[in-house]
Amino acid sequence: MRKLTILGATGSIGASTLKVVEQNPHTFEIVALAAGSNVAKMMQLCKKWRPRVAVMADIKAAGELRTMLKSEGIVTEVLAGEQGLCEAASLEDVDTVMAAIVGAAGLLPTMAAVKAGKRILLANKEALVMSGQLFIDAVRTHGAELLPVDSEHNAIFQCLPQSVQHQMGHCDLVGNGISKILLTGSGGPFRYTEPSILATVTPEQAIAHPNWSMGKKISVDSATMMNKGLEYIEAKWLFNADKSQLDVIIHPQSVIHSMVQYNDGSVLAQMGEPDMATPIACTMSYPDRVPAGVAPLDFTKVSELTFLAPDYTRYPCLKLAMDACYEGQHLTTTLNAANEIAVEAFLTNQIGFTDIARVNELTMSKVNAAQAAGSHFDLDGLIELDKMARIKAHEIVRECKV
Repeated sequence: MRKLTILGATGSIGASTLKVVEQNPHTFEIVALAAGSNVAKMMQLCKKWRPRVAVMADIKAAGELRTMLKSEGIVTEVLAGEQGLCEAASLEDVDTVMAAIVGAAGLLPTMAAVKAGKRILLANKEALVMSGQLFIDAVRTHGAELLPVDSEHNAIFQCLPQSVQHQMGHCDLVGNGISKILLTGSGGPFRYTEPSILATVTPEQAIAHPNWSMGKKISVDSATMMNKGLEYIEAKWLFNADKSQLDVIIHPQSVIHSMVQYNDGSVLAQMGEPDMATPIACTMSYPDRVPAGVAPLDFTKVSELTFLAPDYTRYPCLKLAMDACYEGQHLTTTLNAANEIAVEAFLTNQIGFTDIARVNELTMSKVNAAQAAGSHFDLDGLIELDKMARIKAHEIVRECKV
């Protein structure tokens, strides 16, 4: 029986992970649940799953949860803050950690799980975007196991030879006959919208994704295709891919989740319903297969499969990420930080939709590229860079306010 810590238990990935556990009660055991500040939701989860440990990143929320659990007679230890998240990620009796805390906040807890040698189910793409080679090196050094949860990266993973699946971060694509990784994206809700009217897009329109049910931040990232840009960076690190081996393709139906092209002309594609429980179940049970509670794809109901090249006038954030990917760690760390600030500003009506790309680009331009590129970043240095980028992004948001 695999014993789990779920980082980001109250979010959409957390819910899908628990759905898989529910389908396989004799295969998985919940040891720890961790979240940000949603006390009511965490209380519901604790009543149902009775974890040994519960963590709230927000200190006040942890106190409230502790009081509520005591009043219900539920014996669950409550930890708080970043230290509590890291502790839950490295518990001795846990072997598998679902890393699903959105954004930069997930980096340190995920790294704690890596250093504890856990099986890491990586749903937090920002960990690799922010720390890249440092993260990959830590996985090897500490004997951790890295399995990708994002539907696209998981699809690529499933289309690779098993020998390559065991080499995450150090894949030899050429040596295994792989010519290209094809990263698919739906294009979000504005894939057919005239770029000239994108400036008028509202937060409500941006979070209405046509295919996937996701949190607000990720939904906006999908609308700008920054999500695909971050996935492009993540794919570079996961699969050790150079620029010529990695392409992005718009696939509106989200039936094919990504593809791997081999040098004999073969292309392997992983297909299925757009439900995150499928890739989650794949990583939780790897190399075995378990029920995910997802119906198989009914090909008689798939009317068409279409593909488009990305239009960078519609998706400038995607181009920013792709360009930053091979420029240096300083730029991808800066871009991720700036984007988190910009998306939050958009969701709170401080800036317009097209200002997100503007904030990102201006923040990146303010980083001293020559100095940063020559610097060696340890984890503390990357966190400092992240903080500096956020300060600059906030300044730019104030200048951009509508």
